[in-house]
Amino acid sequence: MPSTVTLEIPRQIIHATRMTLEELKCELAISLFQRGKLSFGKAREMTGMTVWAFQQMLGSRGAPVHYDTEDYEEDLATIENLEKP
Repeated sequence: MPSTVTLEIPRQIIHATRMTLEELKCELAISLFQRGKLSFGKAREMTGMTVWAFQQMLGSRGAPVHYDTEDYEEDLATIENLEKP
């Protein structure tokens, strides 16, 4: 059973942003992803979006995808291992 944590935000702060709670949660997830505090998967999970929708949102904001040479080499090795009988 997943556990949750409650974050209290004063109503006037929410009103000042002119955002819904879901929009605020999405902004937090994107910010944490951009700062390297959350992985793509965990940030996407926090938003409740599909992989494709989350990726599109990041792209529309010009957010860099954290995918370096090491990640590429790991993916390539995984693909090569999958192709072996």
